[in-house]
Amino acid sequence: MILRAIAPKVLELSQKMPVVSLSGPRQSGKTTLARHLFSDYEYLSFEDPDTRERFDHDPRAFLGAHDGRVIFDEAQRAPELFSYLQAAVDDRPDYGRFVLTGSQDFLMMRGITQSLAGRVALFKLLPLSFRELNGAGEAPQDRDQWLLQGGYPALYDRNIDPADYYGLYVNTYLERDVRAELGVRKLAQFSVFLQLCALRTGQQLNKTDLATDAGVSVGTVGEWLSLLEASGILFQLQPWTRSRGKRLTKRPKLYFCDAGLAAHLAGVDSLEGLEASGLRGHLFETAVISDLRKAEYARGRRPEMSFWRDAKGNEIDLVVEKGLRAIAAIEIKSGTTFRQKYFQPLERQAVGQLGLSPAGCAVVNGGAETSLSDQGSWVSYRDLEMLEL
Repeated sequence: MILRAIAPKVLELSQKMPVVSLSGPRQSGKTTLARHLFSDYEYLSFEDPDTRERFDHDPRAFLGAHDGRVIFDEAQRAPELFSYLQAAVDDRPDYGRFVLTGSQDFLMMRGITQSLAGRVALFKLLPLSFRELNGAGEAPQDRDQWLLQGGYPALYDRNIDPADYYGLYVNTYLERDVRAELGVRKLAQFSVFLQLCALRTGQQLNKTDLATDAGVSVGTVGEWLSLLEASGILFQLQPWTRSRGKRLTKRPKLYFCDAGLAAHLAGVDSLEGLEASGLRGHLFETAVISDLRKAEYARGRRPEMSFWRDAKGNEIDLVVEKGLRAIAAIEIKSGTTFRQKYFQPLERQAVGQLGLSPAGCAVVNGGAETSLSDQGSWVSYRDLEMLEL
């Protein structure tokens, strides 16, 4: 098992809260991590129809029969569980008593906010980061292999070809989650929508254009984007402003949580295909920003990140925030050769507009070189931990 960076924080808060919740996309390693960290706990999965039937038949008797320390896997499939856990925890608030996992964040959060608020430590587990892979000696050898393979644990455990794995993953996700759990009935259109989103990863989101290309309404686009975000498939990065309220009037950028999945959905399954696609820069930006977000989640924090763009189209790929204050600015370039011009947007916008010093500026590159200069840091994608703020 590859050591997960989030593990120490999960263990720490399990000694301070009665319930621990692990959410994230399917196959991101939630069950493996929970069973590894809490190996002496009883394990029950609500994927098992017999388990769900026993709970639905008599919830109180079910919990009475499983009254010790328990992992409830895919807890969102038993919505009433959260209310009954509230009563059990209030009656006996032992620390680390229950561990919940779930692959539908909005269903998990609905149950948690309604019943377990103040009683649960919340964590999000995404696919493996480059740092986690590197620490296990499993990291892809170069930039392009990293973009095509992504970070889903099964790719490293089973020696399966990414094209085969992602094909099965998408089919399973469409059939199982989207139809059975989320109620999306236009599966053919949703499949096209997923591919169109992948082709837009790392780019500003225009919902009207996306709706036109997908053949659905703008309202449906908003609904499906929310479902994909709740499922840990993609996220939106908002533009930076000094007033957060103004963000709602500007277009966000769309990113997948895993570059390998995005590449597959975009029809890029080989090095030759990546070269011809014109998507390398967008996929590299996707992989880097996703990895920096994973580092924040591993600390038990919500990522505070945005991008900077003015009316003239000048842009900084990533702004790291603390409250309403920018504390770092990062440009992301898939090239491997140092270019002085890469630092020019940081000099103009990050220093001139955001008030940052060169020490708070960096350019992430697709090569192996990391160095420091008076203008900021030149950081290899292999050394992203240098940017964890």
